[in-house]
Amino acid sequence: MLEKNFSGFILETGTDEAGRGCLAGPVTAAAIILPQDFENQILNDSKQLSEKTRALLKPIIEQQAVCFAVTHLFPDEIDEINILNASMKGMQECILKLKHVPEYIIVDGNRSLNAKLGIKSTFGKQFSPDEIELLKSIPNQSIIKGDAKYLSIAAASVLAKTYRDEYMDQIHEEFPMYNWKQNKGYPTKEHREAIKKYGTTKYHRMSFRLLPDQLELNFFGD
Repeated sequence: MLEKNFSGFILETGTDEAGRGCLAGPVTAAAIILPQDFENQILNDSKQLSEKTRALLKPIIEQQAVCFAVTHLFPDEIDEINILNASMKGMQECILKLKHVPEYIIVDGNRSLNAKLGIKSTFGKQFSPDEIELLKSIPNQSIIKGDAKYLSIAAASVLAKTYRDEYMDQIHEEFPMYNWKQNKGYPTKEHREAIKKYGTTKYHRMSFRLLPDQLELNFFGD
C-alpha cells in the first residue's frame, strides 16, 4: 500500500517523468495533487503496471485529482540542454501549470526540483523571473523510488507514461518503420536496426548514442 503524504501539507504535489532513456520522442513530465481521501489499491509505479492497467487508471486519476498537468519536452530541447535538465525542466513546467500552487513538492529520484532553475534554451518555454521565484519558494524533497512509495508520485508516473505513449502512437503513423507503437522510442534491437537501415528522423535525439557503433546516419527531414 502506497503512502498518501510525505510532508503533512494538504496541497502536496507529486511529480515524475517518462521517456528519459528513449532514443526518440519527448521526455514527458507530470505533476499532480491528489485529495487527502484518495485511495487506490492498484496504483503503483507505472513501470510495474501493464499498459492495460495504466490505461484503466488514467481516467480515474484525472477525475479524482485536485489538479494535474502534463508537459512534453521535445528532442530539439533535449539535445540542447541535455536529458537530465530537460526532465527537470518538464517537471518545473508542470508545477507552473497546476491550478493550485503547491505547498510542498515530492519528486521521484535523487535530484532537487530546484536544480538548474531558469535554464536557458532556444526551444520551449522560457521561465520568467516571477516563475523562477515561485518555484524557488516551494519546498521540495527528492525521494529515491518515490513512484513505488507515494500515491501522488505513482499517479504522476502513470500520467507521464500514458500521455507519452499516446504521443508515440501518433508519430508512429508518420514513421511506421521504427515501430514506435510497440517500442515507444526505447533502444530496442528492432528500433536500432531500423535506425541503421532508414536513418534518423526529426523525432530522434541526436545527442544520444543511437547506434552502438555510431555508423553514419541518414536523416529524414520534415
